[in-house]
Amino acid sequence: MAVIDRYSRPEMREVWSDENRFAAMLEVEAAFLEVLAKEKRIPSCEIRLFRKAIKRRLVAKTREIEGSTGHEVISLLTAALDEISFEAPGLARYLHYGLTSSDLLDTALAMQLVKSADLLLRDWEAVAGRIKGLSKKHQNAWMAGRTHGVHAEPITFGFKLAGWFAEARRNIERLGRARHEIAYGKLSGAVGTFAHYDPSVEAKALSRLGLRPEPAATQVVPRDRHADFFHAVVLSAAAIERFATEIRHLQRTEVGEAAEPFGSGQKGSSAMPHKRNPVLCENLCGLSRLIRSYEGAVVENIVLWHERDISHSSVERVVLPDAVILLDFMLGRFKGVLDGLDVFPDRMESNLRASQGQVFSQKVMLKLIDAGMGRWQAYDAVQRAALSSRAGKPFLEELSSDGEVVKRLSKKELSACFATASYGKHLPAIMRRAGIT
Repeated sequence: MAVIDRYSRPEMREVWSDENRFAAMLEVEAAFLEVLAKEKRIPSCEIRLFRKAIKRRLVAKTREIEGSTGHEVISLLTAALDEISFEAPGLARYLHYGLTSSDLLDTALAMQLVKSADLLLRDWEAVAGRIKGLSKKHQNAWMAGRTHGVHAEPITFGFKLAGWFAEARRNIERLGRARHEIAYGKLSGAVGTFAHYDPSVEAKALSRLGLRPEPAATQVVPRDRHADFFHAVVLSAAAIERFATEIRHLQRTEVGEAAEPFGSGQKGSSAMPHKRNPVLCENLCGLSRLIRSYEGAVVENIVLWHERDISHSSVERVVLPDAVILLDFMLGRFKGVLDGLDVFPDRMESNLRASQGQVFSQKVMLKLIDAGMGRWQAYDAVQRAALSSRAGKPFLEELSSDGEVVKRLSKKELSACFATASYGKHLPAIMRRAGIT
C-alpha cells in the first residue's frame, strides 16, 4: 500500500492494513478447518480455541520470521502455529492441511475487495443522493448549454445534473456487478485439482466467508476478475473527474456560474489575496489520473505463466489498495463539494444573454424551413445574422433587417423563437427518465 495518509480515510485504510489482511487469511484457514471438523476429518473440540488464538495481532511476529524465510504466508502460518500449539495443540498439525499459499492470499484478497466495494457503493449512493437533490432544486435555473466551450442552446442546471445522476447510477450498477464477479475464492490446492480433499469442502468453507468457488482455478483465481473490478473503479474515478472538471469550468472568473465551497479563513494564494481557486476539484482530477494510470498494469496481470507465477503480486500489493483507497477519498471529498456547492442562477441567466440571442439560432432556422425556405438558404441567412451580431448588435435585430427572413416570418413569429421556455417542455420527462423524481 503506497497511498499517503493525506488522500485516505480511516475505514477504507483499515480494510487494507496488514493486520486486517493477515486476519482475513487466518479467517480463511479457520473456515476451512471448521468444515474439515464438521466432516469428522479433524478433531472439532479445539476450533473455538483456535479462533481465540488467531485473533491476536501477528504482524510484528510474522515480519520477524519473514526476515529468515523470505515467504510471507509461511511466516504468518509459523507465527499462528506458535499461538495454536499453546491454545489448540490438537489442531496445530492440521493448519493449512492440503492448501497452498494462494488459497489464502486470493481468498483473503476477494474478502478485502468485497468489503471495499461495499464501502464504495455506500459512498456512491450518498453522492448520487446529493446530485439528485441539487438537480431538483435547480431544475428551472436556465443557463447556456456549451459545446466545444461555446454557447450552443439553452438548458437548465438541473438538467445538467440529471446527466450526472444517471452516470452516478450507472457507476453504482457497474460496481455492484464488479462486486459480484470478484466475490470468488479458491481452496483447491497447489494447482486447483483438489488432490487431497473433496471440492465440497471448498464450497462449504467459502460459503462461510460470503464467497463462491472459482469454477476452474489454477493455483490462483484468474486475474480477469480483478481487471474487471479495477475497470469499474477507474470508471467511477473518471465520473468524479468529469463532474469536478465541469465545476472547475463553471468557477472560472469569466463564467462564474458555480463554485466549490470556500471555508472561513481559507486562503487561495500566497501572493494574491483575492483568489478563490477550485482546489478541491483540481485535486479530484489529479487523483483520477493516478488511478487510471494503474489500469494497464492490472490488465497485464491477466497473463501469468502456466498455472501461476508471482509477477502479479507486486503490482497488486500497490495498485489494488491504492485505487480503492483513493476512490473512497474522492467520493468523500466530492460529497463535501456538493454539500457546499455555490450556484449562481443570476449569473447563468446573464451569461445566457451574453451571446445576443444566438443560442436560439436553430429554432429560427427550423422556423424558416417550415415557412418554405430551403435548408441551406435558411442556414446561411441565420449564420449571416449571427456573425454580424458578434459586433454587438442583438441577433434578433440582425434577423429583422434581413429581407429574406422577414418575408417569411412575422415579427411575432420571429420573437417567439427567442423564448427560453420552449426549450424546457420535455425537460421534466427527461429528468424523470434519468431518475430525478
